[in-house]
Amino acid sequence: MGTWDIGHFDNDTAADFSGDLDDLPAGERAALLSDRLREVAGTGDAYLDADVAVEAVAAAALIAAQCPGGEPVTTPYGPDEPLPELPTDLRPLAVEALDRVLTGPSELLELWGETEHGEPWKAGIVALRGVLTAAGGEHTSLAPGRR
Repeated sequence: MGTWDIGHFDNDTAADFSGDLDDLPAGERAALLSDRLREVAGTGDAYLDADVAVEAVAAAALIAAQCPGGEPVTTPYGPDEPLPELPTDLRPLAVEALDRVLTGPSELLELWGETEHGEPWKAGIVALRGVLTAAGGEHTSLAPGRR
């Protein structure tokens, strides 16, 4: 994965995911976000591939951007096309997916953990989770070892 910074879209996989969203009709974009989140949330204790995790983080960032207190996605690597209003039921799914990204075995968590930027990257994920949770994306709290 080509990565140039710690932002949620600062890597090749997330930028490609943004392009995939732009290629879809507006009415199908929420389904793609949901699919990526479900794929990650459904991995259980299986090893989580970094590319799949990156797409789920990007999806969560797009959902959080529509929440009160959410940061707009303004990076040139995010989607060019505006997203329709997303269903609020994606918020708890996004929280669940983010929790899974931060829980081993997770290749993305391992890769960031091997760098000096691991803690700031993790703080960004936790901040996304906070926005989603505050906006009604309640999910069980992070269990011990899931931080």
